[in-house]
Amino acid sequence: MPVTFQLESNDPNSNARTGKLNTAHGEIPTPMFMPVGTSASVKAIHQKELEQAIHAKIILGNTYHLYLRPGTGIIQGAGGLHTFMDWKGPILTDSGGYQVFSLSANRKLKPDGVVFNSHIDGSKHLFTPASVVDIQRQLGSDIMMALDECPPYPSEKSYAEKSMHLTNSWLDKGISHFEKSGNLYGYDQCFVPICQGSIYEDLRIASIQYMIQYKNPVYAIGGLSVGEPEEELNRLVEVSCGHLPQESARYLMGVGTPQNILNSIERGIDLFDCVLPTRNARHGILYTTQGIIHIRNAKWQNDFSPIDPALDLETSQRHSKAYLRHLFMSKEILAAQLASLQNLRFFIWLVEEARKQIIQGTFASWKESVLSIINQKM
Repeated sequence: MPVTFQLESNDPNSNARTGKLNTAHGEIPTPMFMPVGTSASVKAIHQKELEQAIHAKIILGNTYHLYLRPGTGIIQGAGGLHTFMDWKGPILTDSGGYQVFSLSANRKLKPDGVVFNSHIDGSKHLFTPASVVDIQRQLGSDIMMALDECPPYPSEKSYAEKSMHLTNSWLDKGISHFEKSGNLYGYDQCFVPICQGSIYEDLRIASIQYMIQYKNPVYAIGGLSVGEPEEELNRLVEVSCGHLPQESARYLMGVGTPQNILNSIERGIDLFDCVLPTRNARHGILYTTQGIIHIRNAKWQNDFSPIDPALDLETSQRHSKAYLRHLFMSKEILAAQLASLQNLRFFIWLVEEARKQIIQGTFASWKESVLSIINQKM
């Protein structure tokens, strides 16, 4: 079946909306948060927990990391990424472009692609708009991303404009190759363009106007949450959503905090991903329905109350804050597992609740009340 998006409802007091993104591996209710499974694994979380405890509807894999290790030949030999990692739900893979620019000390941009050195062994590689299509065909993701350049923050406008034109050129080549190539596993894949333009509103609009010539069920907004102030993020998300088609899903790449997510839902975003829940979990920072907990702090050593009694997660109702703090102080692996479970379930609970509130027409007032609780440091 082809990937399709159906817009279902709009909040009367904001631009928040609900919808359904349909793929061969399942339906994704939006708004939705995607746990990041960089190397065919969401860190510290088993696939069974992703499905049954966290209620993840879609996960993200990374083209750059999977291409380098274990290699796409191995994954294709297994029958694709779904089979390789035994995940039955939808998968989105990014193009690897962001990792090329952030992880490779030596890289060289060319009109036809980017040459980079592996962060693992220093070996030289080339990503082109066509090759990242081929790689993602081998991975078999439901949703694949176009190769783009993500300019750093801050960037001069002249550089951001040049970068945007390069991304547009790569999009043309990527779509041409995507349309000539075929899926390898008997189901349709969706190829997603990415808007760039740094913090410059006119460049963002020009980028969107260019990419929507290619009719698509999903469009992405890239190059944000890279260091710009929060008010700039909000402004550019609002501008971007104002020019993206209503009938397509909007994916805001790499965002972000619970506040960023709710603010972006308010402006019309449908899909999110971020490493923040699992990365902060490994450092003992917990997102809960009562506020943010730094579990290593001594104040929790005699607190025998549940980690998060209000969250529908067995482990967070079963184990105490004192126990989890003990695990962190003892450097037990279980600490990262329990904290990651808590954070990922919280993030998906948050977008599930947002969806309910949008349907009820109460999103705007709910957002303000819930942020006043979950932003407080406990």
